[in-house]
Amino acid sequence: MCELLGMSANVPTDICFSFSGFLHRGGGTGPHRDGWGIAFYEEGGYREFRDPHPSVDSPIARLICDYPIKSNVVISHIRQANVGGVRLANTHPFTREMWGRPWCYAHNGQLSGWEQLALDMYTPVGSTDSEHAFCWLMGELRRAFPVPPDDWSALWATLHDLCEQLRALGVFNLLLSDGQYLYTYCSTKLAHITRRAPFGDAELSDAEITVNFAEHTTPDDVVSVIATEPLTHNEAWQRMVPGELLVWREGEIQARYCPSS
Repeated sequence: MCELLGMSANVPTDICFSFSGFLHRGGGTGPHRDGWGIAFYEEGGYREFRDPHPSVDSPIARLICDYPIKSNVVISHIRQANVGGVRLANTHPFTREMWGRPWCYAHNGQLSGWEQLALDMYTPVGSTDSEHAFCWLMGELRRAFPVPPDDWSALWATLHDLCEQLRALGVFNLLLSDGQYLYTYCSTKLAHITRRAPFGDAELSDAEITVNFAEHTTPDDVVSVIATEPLTHNEAWQRMVPGELLVWREGEIQARYCPSS
């Protein structure tokens, strides 16, 4: 299966350290050789890089490590193809517009019966179950909320219900963002860690890299990282519960929705 990486921070932050370990799983320490992508929300804009080649060998991936793009929200994905060929159109993350904002999505897992999900407002470009599910999800959200809601908790509850419907079709681990909030939904595996003062050392599990975050942060910084599997071996990561949706903003959990069954 694929793997996911996300970040939510209260100040523009680069993800070079976490991504340096993550990219090794794309054909190095892991089997996810069928493409990778990463998206950044920064200063009201959106920037993404996608590549259908293994991230461990990708010059574009090395550029991301060497070029510290600072962002409040990041979504990344490395792919092990199961539905749809290995090509750029099938490479995550996927993006669609809603309410004048780019919504970014990445999925880990495999669904059955996904072809029966009726689409109208959004159409896939590629041939994956992941993108089809994304188009269905966005269409259902837009139908329920033609304009941005006054009460965001209503949208969050609807999103959780839609994710639960998709989980009923198979494995559906999700990262989703509109640039303000980062949504993480666990079907089988997602873990997270929140780093805040006092900051200490972190050691990657997939590469011989150690960083002392105290040298790169201020006492007010809050940075949360979400991944399919923990990226460091000397920190205490928290595992999400299957069926759980977390809503993040500026590195903090804003809401938590528990499984319906």
